[in-house]
Amino acid sequence: MNLDDLIRSLTPEVYENLKNAVATGRWPNGRKLEDGQRELCMEAIIYYENTHDVPADQRVGYLDQGCKSGKDDDTQPLNIQ
Repeated sequence: MNLDDLIRSLTPEVYENLKNAVATGRWPNGRKLEDGQRELCMEAIIYYENTHDVPADQRVGYLDQGCKSGKDDDTQPLNIQ
């Protein structure tokens, strides 16, 4: 089994555990995540999301860019007196 096969076989539960480990910096048992482990976990998460067609708005690191047309822009200028 190579790395691609391993990542393809990840279950949703393992995927969620990897996301939590990266977010908290700790494994589920409380041990600290090393820098190299964090990098590998992030690679596995991204690869999992790509191979399992996770919607873009549910992926790690997703940023909502909002409406770019400017039609729904309700910002008002701030006037300092």
